[in-house]
Amino acid sequence: MRLGDLVELTRAPAAFSIPGDAWSGAAHAAADGRSWAMPLASTCLYWSGMAFNDWCDRHVDAEERPERPIPSGRVSPAAALGVAAGLGAAGVGLAAALGGRSAVAVAAPLALMVVTYDAAAKDAPIGPLAMASTRGLDVLLGAHSSPAGAWQPALAMTAHTAGLTWLSRGEVHGTRREVAATVTAGTLAVAAATAHAAHHDPDAGRLARLTGVGLSAAYALVVGRAQARAAQDPTADAARTATRTGIGGFSLLQGAWLARRGRLVAAATVVGAGPAYRALSRRWSPT
Repeated sequence: MRLGDLVELTRAPAAFSIPGDAWSGAAHAAADGRSWAMPLASTCLYWSGMAFNDWCDRHVDAEERPERPIPSGRVSPAAALGVAAGLGAAGVGLAAALGGRSAVAVAAPLALMVVTYDAAAKDAPIGPLAMASTRGLDVLLGAHSSPAGAWQPALAMTAHTAGLTWLSRGEVHGTRREVAATVTAGTLAVAAATAHAAHHDPDAGRLARLTGVGLSAAYALVVGRAQARAAQDPTADAARTATRTGIGGFSLLQGAWLARRGRLVAAATVVGAGPAYRALSRRWSPT
């Protein structure tokens, strides 16, 4: 297996959307310093899910996406399954090392939901909600020591992911106008709620509040615009573009929640990863 094949199998560029989950959770909870390394565990679990997804979809991909690593013969099914299992174990192990039992109490259900989505829930009506739960749990993984404090960013990531997953179902055959329009409305609602939380946080400084509101607006503009275009032109190309934009939009949403808690350096780091994500996604698809 070549490195490029592994990158494609795991959708490696999408990992740039991961760190802000755990960091925003840690910022909203009484988390210790090691929680800032928790994205290492999250990234392993994410990559594991992507590899397992391709293993589960290998027969469908042989017809619909024969260029993917497994149907093209560049990666064997056994190798893909091994990568998925190894990364999943590494993710849970890193969570245990970084956060102890409280982190494992979140990481284990997260890993289980990843497997459940790929193996059973993906094409079911509850599929978008199942996928969305993984991003919400990822936020709570960063807040493992006090997860109740991070319910707002967890809910925001969950809502964003649900819409993103619903729209992504149209990547091959196109979506429907009403689906894209509903997802667009959901994005605007998430942006408004995030901006409201940032603006009215009494513990945040003026710069933090302004940054949070500004990033919320940028999220609405960038992600909402791509989704609105898919509502006007519900083709497979438009759905793929909106999905990729939505993955990149995680950084703006995460940055807004980090800014709300005054974590401006972390917010800048997360948002600054956007150009790297876009550059790598031109070569390796993140979807």
